[in-house]
Amino acid sequence: MKKDIYSRITDKIVADLERGVRPWMKPWNVEHAAGRVSRPLRHNGQVYNGINILTLWAIAIESGFAAPIWMTFRQAKALGGHVRKGERGAPVVYANTITRTETDPETGEEEERDIPFLKDYTVFNVEQIDGLPVRFYALAEPRLDPVARIGHAETFFATTGADIQHGGNRAFYAAGSDHVQMPPFEAFRDAESYYATLAHECSHWTRHPKRLDRDFGRKRWGDEGYAMEELVAELGSAFLAADLGLTPEVREDHAAYIESWLQVLKNDKRAIFAAAAHAQRATDFLHGLEKAEHAQAAA
Repeated sequence: MKKDIYSRITDKIVADLERGVRPWMKPWNVEHAAGRVSRPLRHNGQVYNGINILTLWAIAIESGFAAPIWMTFRQAKALGGHVRKGERGAPVVYANTITRTETDPETGEEEERDIPFLKDYTVFNVEQIDGLPVRFYALAEPRLDPVARIGHAETFFATTGADIQHGGNRAFYAAGSDHVQMPPFEAFRDAESYYATLAHECSHWTRHPKRLDRDFGRKRWGDEGYAMEELVAELGSAFLAADLGLTPEVREDHAAYIESWLQVLKNDKRAIFAAAAHAQRATDFLHGLEKAEHAQAAA
């Protein structure tokens, strides 16, 4: 069962990438009040994490859903709704462990061992369900001016404490000097392009040994370790953009990475799960820095 889940989700993402589609990039829910861009949400407003974000984003893009909210058949029924006949649900996974007592063949002693497992279940988008309370179908208010700086995004990146320098025409994270280099704000097409790019580089920033100490054994540009780190930063940027209500941007200099990502994903069916998990940790780390800064300011 576990192999089936890994293979099914990975094969779907590989198929999308081979068509040139990144399932984490399109802001399909621009019309919904739950968020112009959002992580997928459970019926109670809690966000999905990790691989489930990519799975539900991909299905929402393919199906043209504007709403980011998903629920099970039973949850819909409990809310007074009903899934329309013929609608197909989306698979999501739940990770947990079971504890087994085993006997050591050498000593004869019993010991408990935690065994990880994946369980999948089915959810439906609220656009596949009739009869729910009106809040699940509410539309968004018109957009604000996209050119102005975005205050809450400025605050978020400032509170991380990352050394963000501006100048030149390239965006990158320099591990040696431990700083993020960005072109001037005015050089970007719009504010959201700037913040989405900054989110990508700050995701790289979390890999430093004094933070998350993330190392995939990268030795040179374009190798498998390099491709994996780029995929983590790509997903981290998309997760952060969703959390901040920003439109993820496809950077032109990332077009060449799709081929290297495909190689990684085809070689290892669990790679996209690992990349999503690392991206989730990077995102949580950055949010944690923001919370710590706010707590310190309030003390």
